[in-house]
Amino acid sequence: MRAAYLDSSVVLRVVLGQPDNLAALLPDLEPFTSVLTQVECLRALDRLRFADPSLSDALVDKWAGLARVFGSLAIVQLGPRILSHAAQPLPLPLATLDALHLATAGAVRERRRPDVAFATHDRQLGRAAAAVGFEVVGV
Repeated sequence: MRAAYLDSSVVLRVVLGQPDNLAALLPDLEPFTSVLTQVECLRALDRLRFADPSLSDALVDKWAGLARVFGSLAIVQLGPRILSHAAQPLPLPLATLDALHLATAGAVRERRRPDVAFATHDRQLGRAAAAVGFEVVGV
């Protein structure tokens, strides 16, 4: 079974039931993510709550769905090695949080799984992941 890093865009699209999500691919993967993804996804749901207070009841189900998804993922903590790697120059411009996603996947690839794929719906992050040698899924 192939390992795949899931960024926040992938997790949110699955949990929110948005079109073109990667839910069908997940059973064939060993998915993992960063603790950063948990924070980003929880913040996104909270922003939705403020943007449209009428969604509050529906978001309770989304929070529960998010907890289920994270319960099925291996979660990688952001340690000094990942933080240092994220600070290094990259072949394409990338925002800080995206660089942390990429560095997390890279750390797993270096230590344990050279065949890691990178799943994202973010085009710029997908381009950066491809530029550093990941097979990219989702864009």
